[in-house]
Amino acid sequence: MDFSAMMTGQDLALTRMQVDTINTAVNNGKSYSAELNKDDFLKILITQLENQDPTEPMEDKEFIAQMAQFSSLEQITNMSQQFEQLARILSAGTAMGMLGKTVVLTSQGSTVQGLVEEVTGGEFPQLLVNGEYYDASLVERVRD
Repeated sequence: MDFSAMMTGQDLALTRMQVDTINTAVNNGKSYSAELNKDDFLKILITQLENQDPTEPMEDKEFIAQMAQFSSLEQITNMSQQFEQLARILSAGTAMGMLGKTVVLTSQGSTVQGLVEEVTGGEFPQLLVNGEYYDASLVERVRD
């Protein structure tokens, strides 16, 4: 059974935050990722340097190529973080732009229409419509 379909946007955001907090605590403060990050790449490079054969050391070209890959990875990671931050800002701005407007949204299989009376900030903006908070991502139409 999909309980997320029966939850309000606010309850869903709160539940996600609690799950993330518990997962971080269980993993000793480390978040799980199936992908290698720049720290993993640097550890691999250092391990290679420490364990290389002294009679056949890594060639300059190989080392420079790996450092270039590391630099590229770091820049891509930074860009990704900046894009995530931009997406959050745009999401909050879009939600704020709905303040005072009539919206149509779908929540838990039913359509809700009403005036946006209040907007909460944060990573998951919430809209107060007809006395209830809804996740801003549920909005299908906006009218003046």
